[in-house]
Amino acid sequence: MLQENRESFLDYINEKTVLILQNTELLGQQLDKLFDKANEAFDKLSKDIQHAPPEDLFLNQKQFLKRALDFSVIELHTNAVFKTDKKVEFHIQPQPSFNKQFDLLLNNLSENHFNGYKNYLCCSNENQATRFHDIFEDIDEANSESIRKQYKTMVLPLFEGFIDEENQMACYTDHQIFERYHKFSIKNGYSKKQTITLKELTSLSVGDYVTHIDHGIGKFGGLQKIQVEGKTQEAIKLVYADNDIVYVSIHSLHKISKYNGKDGAPPKIYKLGSNAWKTLKQKTKARVKHIAFDLIQLYAKRRLDKGFQFAPDSYLQKELESSFIYEDTPDQITATADVKVDMENERPMDRLVCGDVGFGKTEVAIRAAFKAVDNGKQVAVLVPTTILAYQHFRTFSERLKDMPVTVSYVNRFRTAKQKADTLQKLQEGKVDILIGTHQLVNKNVVFKDLGLLIIDEEQKFGVNVKDKLKTIATNVDTLTLTATPIPRTLQFSLMAARDLSVITTPPPNRYPIETHVIRFNEEAIRDAISYEIQRGGQVFFINNRIENIKEVAGMIQRLVPGAKVGIGHGQMDGKKLEELMLAFMEGEFDVLVATTIIESGLDVPNANTIFINNANNFGLSDLHQMRGRVGRSNKKAFCYFITPPYSMMTGEAQKRITALEQFSELGSGFNIAMKDLEIRGAGDLLGGEQSGFINEIGFDTYQKIMNEAIDELKENEFKDLYQEENDIETKEFVKDIQIDTDFELLFPDEYINNITERLNLYNELSQIKDEATLQQFEQKLIDRFGALPKPAIALLNSVRIKWKATAMGIERLMMKQGKMVGYFIGDQQSDFYQSNRFMKVLQFAQRNGNVCKIKEKETKNGLRLLLTFDNVKSVNKALELLEGI
Repeated sequence: MLQENRESFLDYINEKTVLILQNTELLGQQLDKLFDKANEAFDKLSKDIQHAPPEDLFLNQKQFLKRALDFSVIELHTNAVFKTDKKVEFHIQPQPSFNKQFDLLLNNLSENHFNGYKNYLCCSNENQATRFHDIFEDIDEANSESIRKQYKTMVLPLFEGFIDEENQMACYTDHQIFERYHKFSIKNGYSKKQTITLKELTSLSVGDYVTHIDHGIGKFGGLQKIQVEGKTQEAIKLVYADNDIVYVSIHSLHKISKYNGKDGAPPKIYKLGSNAWKTLKQKTKARVKHIAFDLIQLYAKRRLDKGFQFAPDSYLQKELESSFIYEDTPDQITATADVKVDMENERPMDRLVCGDVGFGKTEVAIRAAFKAVDNGKQVAVLVPTTILAYQHFRTFSERLKDMPVTVSYVNRFRTAKQKADTLQKLQEGKVDILIGTHQLVNKNVVFKDLGLLIIDEEQKFGVNVKDKLKTIATNVDTLTLTATPIPRTLQFSLMAARDLSVITTPPPNRYPIETHVIRFNEEAIRDAISYEIQRGGQVFFINNRIENIKEVAGMIQRLVPGAKVGIGHGQMDGKKLEELMLAFMEGEFDVLVATTIIESGLDVPNANTIFINNANNFGLSDLHQMRGRVGRSNKKAFCYFITPPYSMMTGEAQKRITALEQFSELGSGFNIAMKDLEIRGAGDLLGGEQSGFINEIGFDTYQKIMNEAIDELKENEFKDLYQEENDIETKEFVKDIQIDTDFELLFPDEYINNITERLNLYNELSQIKDEATLQQFEQKLIDRFGALPKPAIALLNSVRIKWKATAMGIERLMMKQGKMVGYFIGDQQSDFYQSNRFMKVLQFAQRNGNVCKIKEKETKNGLRLLLTFDNVKSVNKALELLEGI
């Protein structure tokens, strides 16, 4: 309803002002009072500095009303507040509710189509669109073609669906049809880049110790401008023993990594040209190979075993997945797909799904469990704690309530009769999914036909349980979930022995947990608890001493008299503890004072504040796990570590608390694991004897050497096992290309004047692996710094040249004095020379003798094959030539 008539607006103001002033504590007077207050404050200000007068910043009553008249008013409502004769009516109905009954939806779409309406199904992503086609096809396969013509799917996330009668169209949203939460996008760093980087750990400042894979450990000397044959370039300065200096091209940034050894101890700085570093590298590689060999052998043996081959997804499986009320994150989609591929293979699955606290690993497990039950198999879910068994029982039962699945659980809370009854049904095949603690590995637990074993938080189980598991799990598909984070680069140690899926993307609408370190302060505790209860939330208070847990609960009751407080610990009667947890989950009381029994997996989305008393006594991953109990919904969460003063804590405790304060953003578990390695030294990564090596060469470099060792083993000793990876048409023969050039390839000072920012951008650029990401990077530069200057365009094109040359088998590329020379792989016996890629290059050279030539050249490392182009005056020209091949 449009309102432009000032007269009626003034009449209305005059009629209603009296009422408004009464109802809102005399609003106008309040405005005047505040305006006078601002004037008084202005008069008291020092006259030395020019300040803006109050009339420029604030409004009094008269000005407020005067300004209000400058606006037109549009009312979106049926009952008008303002008088008017202008009305615009919209003939729009809200989307009807289908209660997840797809046959009703199908009938509605057919009816709309018959009445001449266009049907649009607005989906949040392509997968959802495909899901609709599959579901409709399953309902009525015979008429699937004609059904397809009745609606159109489009990727357009709308808040709510509607039917527009005037334009004869119906737009329905997928999240309303599937009754799931609509994804809002939060404007924080996470929506820009949805994965976790280790930037905080790897950002370099001058004087830091760095490891260069070829030269050893030196000191970082910053970014420096250097002249190469009259052209300016940027390079990284590294300082070695005797003040020797190495300049590393920005194209070789991947060869440098920050030194992360045992915290605080300065490493040995190497002398350039000595063999010490080379020898150490070789010794490390030999040792790593030895360990990796055993792991790969284990893996090889497992790949030869035969297990059960599950059938592809059924209609029920698709329905279960589409009923997930949250939107799948990209990593969840990948992890689910990985698990299904493994299950549909006849080899027994052994997959580790690693993701941070609350990132949706359980949903991946539920889907796998249902797939097994759908194929007539039973599932065992092994969890570390009694509480978690119960929590998982509730989660699984809730998710699978509409499916023909029986879920049960065994833990110490259940009576002997209940247990016996459950185990009897299990043996008869009447229980499909059994969840339990380590009791599951007892001899009296007999499955009729076990098909899948899911292990949650594997690191919490002892060696005995793991040994017994091996006897249960021979030829049974095994899925392990863990939130104890494994840095991506650490995948090697697991990669050889099992497959790995990492979930690093936080669910939509999650906020980072705000972390504070406080002393034991009653006012801070009172304020935080009161704030949480006021916004309708609940509070955890972790106190790990049962002796004084009642005193702590009493203190909270005294500080916040209106709060309902509950106490939970492991020595309570099982039934009582279970009832208490259930009551807390259902919001029957406000504060739960408990021991670390809640550490693993308790999921109370409404609890968004946690206190951890004497946090200095816990390990890093325990603290990270406990902090993960909050922040599991779209509310801002708070975590308070209560510690003694810093000076009274041990050095390691100080570092732990600082690390957690630093890394509170979503998915920071990986960073925390890195920090943990740094604090304790990375000794126990592959057994004690390795720690010496890691401390001598730095953690990142150790990984690089590990990866090299693994690749060599795959190519030689285990060639048959990794035939797919060794296929000569798809194999990556060149891992590292060296570029020498006299072109100006850099971000000029006048474009990006901050050195640290330039270094970070060079680092980011060196890690980009595909065209789409490079274009996003380019767009980000233009958004932040304006149009790209020529040297920056050339720098981005040099990355494309690198990819092209690597694919062509070129190990070194020189672009100098108008010439471009590519050195092919040095190993004359390499399979590359038998590949179609190389044949393609040869044929191009034969056809275009005027553009390029292939010839052999004697070098200090023996004969090398070269590809030479003349008349290459720019980077763009070089790229154009390579793309022509």
